[in-house]
Amino acid sequence: MQMGTIARWEKKEGDKINEGDLIAEVETDKATVGFESLEECYMAKILLPAGTRDVPLGTVICITVEKAEDVKAFKDYTPEMVTATPASQTPAAAAAAPPAASLSPAQALGGSYPPHMKICLPALSPTMTMGTIQRWEKKVGEKLQEGDLIAEIETDKATVGFEVMEEGYLAKILVPEGTRDLLLGTALCIIVEKESDIPAFADYVETGVADIKPQPAPPAPPVTQQPVATPPMSTPPPAPRDPKGRVFASPLAKKLASEKGIDLQLVKGTGQDGQIRKKDVDSFVPSKAAPAPGVAAPSVAAVPTGTFTDIPITNIRKVIAQRLMQSKQSIPHYYLSIDVNMDMILQLRKQLNEEVKSENIKLSVNDFLIKASALACLKVPEANSSWQDTVIRQHHVVDVSVAVSTPAGLITPIVFNTHIKGLASISSDVKSLAERARDGKLQPHEFQGGTFTISNLGMYGIKNFLAIINPPQACILAVGGSEQRLLPADNEKGFDVANVMAVTLSCDHRVVDGAVGAQWLAEFKKFLEKPTTMLL
Repeated sequence: MQMGTIARWEKKEGDKINEGDLIAEVETDKATVGFESLEECYMAKILLPAGTRDVPLGTVICITVEKAEDVKAFKDYTPEMVTATPASQTPAAAAAAPPAASLSPAQALGGSYPPHMKICLPALSPTMTMGTIQRWEKKVGEKLQEGDLIAEIETDKATVGFEVMEEGYLAKILVPEGTRDLLLGTALCIIVEKESDIPAFADYVETGVADIKPQPAPPAPPVTQQPVATPPMSTPPPAPRDPKGRVFASPLAKKLASEKGIDLQLVKGTGQDGQIRKKDVDSFVPSKAAPAPGVAAPSVAAVPTGTFTDIPITNIRKVIAQRLMQSKQSIPHYYLSIDVNMDMILQLRKQLNEEVKSENIKLSVNDFLIKASALACLKVPEANSSWQDTVIRQHHVVDVSVAVSTPAGLITPIVFNTHIKGLASISSDVKSLAERARDGKLQPHEFQGGTFTISNLGMYGIKNFLAIINPPQACILAVGGSEQRLLPADNEKGFDVANVMAVTLSCDHRVVDGAVGAQWLAEFKKFLEKPTTMLL
């Protein structure tokens, strides 16, 4: 494919687009295919009308935005403005185009290069303006199958796998591993259809790319009379060997299974003829976690010398810093705290874990907190709302964001439809999301959005703390650890020992008044102290 025709638009300007929705039908040189959205967004501007023929690859065909109120800003947008406007001036917009590929200048001008496809850096999230090549998964000369993972790219939110959409051969890598802050549309590599065409690109030079070198982390500066010794790079442990036996799985599924040490023979495939796909590996819950055989204990890292070490700021950490500052500076926070008697929940958890022990399910206290918070949001829907500048949006479903600490920083994967899920389902979702969050394998829709957030630091011995609101949400619950306290006995004679947990609700005063926040905490406390009420 070198050009395409816009056969039909499936969405109109202003329409809400969900992940997986068909945006348009594009006629290629072989067939008419549906062009699906990878993100939730809104159609802001259609730049090429239906019926437009011979559109070169890489042409921007429409503009999508993350927020509905941003649609009007692109009312008078024209195709000519796409190249005239720097990407930094339109941070809310993501250009939707066919798979990230375009003709090279040499080919477009009728040069001597054989037919080829140039893979360019795509927008992997609505807010992405730059990316970093973490690792190339293929080498020059290797055969590529549709769906193969060709590279891992760090965006502003996570590290995601970049898959190829066509069969071919990798003829040239234009950007080396470790290259940081690449702009969208930067040429990454060249793919050819025939293996015999690979040598023609041995000396291929792309303008503005040939001189790019990986940007290493800045070394620690020297200290007077004492040089700073750079800690030796630790060698990553070898990946688990491939599972024995014949299995039908996509290349990406095999790679993820290998990284996670999952035996593919235990995974049920949902693809054609039972083929195992990426989502099957992501959702797989092993029956019993066991350490890999023969894995030696890691060696003790050398103690760094000098007075300090400079740690490079990742894209994810930059976004966290921006969002937290925006939240704290622009949202009028107030805080409400309450103590909860956890004795009944702890007893119920013990009983339920005995019941589901044979199913290899182990419920955590956090699972009960997530469920209780979702039900409290149904009772007090004002807390399940968000500030949208011109309106307060009150959500009819409860999608609970759960704060997870990762090596790259804090991220909040979402348990969708928490209000209608059982404890076992919530537990499974949280474990899967947390594991993939720490591996940097979450998809954008799994951490963008949510209606209410829980942050639990009780496992670290923290008694109570004040959490920062996750905009545009209106509330976040900070959960501390439980401790034994003396409480007056029910018969008013003497005292009983009870497990008491302190929680603090941070509220956006623009959305949730103090009395409403107090109501929410009262409902939350009731569900935990009388857990049978969660069944009503």
